[in-house]
Amino acid sequence: MARPPLFDAPSAELTTDGRLDPFVVVAGDARPRDQRDLMERPFFSLSKSRRVRPILYRAGGIEVCVHGLPEHGMATIWDADVLIWAASQIVEAEDRGLRTSRRLRFTPYQLLTGVGRATGATEYRLFKAALRRLQSTVVATTIRQGEHWRRQQFSWINEWEERSNRAGRVEGVEIVLPDWFYRGVVDRSLVLTIDPRYFRLTGGIERWLYRVARKHAGRQVGGWVFELAHLHHKSGSLARPSDFALDVRRIVQRQPLPGYRLLLDRAQGRERLRILPLVVEIALDAPVDGHGISGASPIGTSGARVSGDQARAAAENPFGARPFAAPNLDSNLESNFLAAGLLGAGLPAPEADR
Repeated sequence: MARPPLFDAPSAELTTDGRLDPFVVVAGDARPRDQRDLMERPFFSLSKSRRVRPILYRAGGIEVCVHGLPEHGMATIWDADVLIWAASQIVEAEDRGLRTSRRLRFTPYQLLTGVGRATGATEYRLFKAALRRLQSTVVATTIRQGEHWRRQQFSWINEWEERSNRAGRVEGVEIVLPDWFYRGVVDRSLVLTIDPRYFRLTGGIERWLYRVARKHAGRQVGGWVFELAHLHHKSGSLARPSDFALDVRRIVQRQPLPGYRLLLDRAQGRERLRILPLVVEIALDAPVDGHGISGASPIGTSGARVSGDQARAAAENPFGARPFAAPNLDSNLESNFLAAGLLGAGLPAPEADR
């Protein structure tokens, strides 16, 4: 287990607000979790080159505006690994009954190994560059606003601090997450587990497509279908629609998304991407009727001591009990197609994004 980061005791000023008490990450590996809102809307640049052109996204009553400073550029989808790791640690700690906070203390080694990266000098330098982009990127959105409130503005990291030893090696880092993000993590209905192999995806569009697939298709029968033009709008990509479509076709040829199969088809002259989960879960609306017998005369039995008429204790499931998840329909209002509906499942068509 990695050593907890070394910091001075927090001042009384920081501990008067319980939510700002430092949450020191000491746990080992945590199952990766992602925040739903970040998975389906364009909050990050999909390119490693510096982006200064803002993202201005509107769909129904939802608005997302993202601005990056020219000095650092907009936070990228690779920088978002910091937020995914932080969300995973918060959920893991709360599952253990521990108190969490927006103020996280950890070592860079913990984070880098948690997202599958090396721990050399180059990776530490890139990690600090990611922190600068996350802090300098400004987000304004109408998602999850309370009554009488219209828009909230924040940066992905409010502030951050590092502690180094005499040799200059970073021993600990402290970051303060925005309240908007923290509330979206502690609300378990707004968090989804993701495949750890996500961190191995190298392309920005394929990383974004995985998050869209996990959010919309989930593990439901029939998956989900998008028009490529709609996907281009959702992504916030600066690529031309034709170039974006070409990138998606190449991704379909390679099939890199863990847990999903991608197919292309056309309907009414429009190219579409069908996302199918490799593992599905079926929700049962009502329990199966109890076992019954017919009115026929009973069948005679041999003299055996144990018969098929006698009830026996259920055999233990070697895989453990696993509840089936309900179809991921209520949170997918923005998408323009539901594959199950197209396949004749009789499901209602999705409404406009709220």
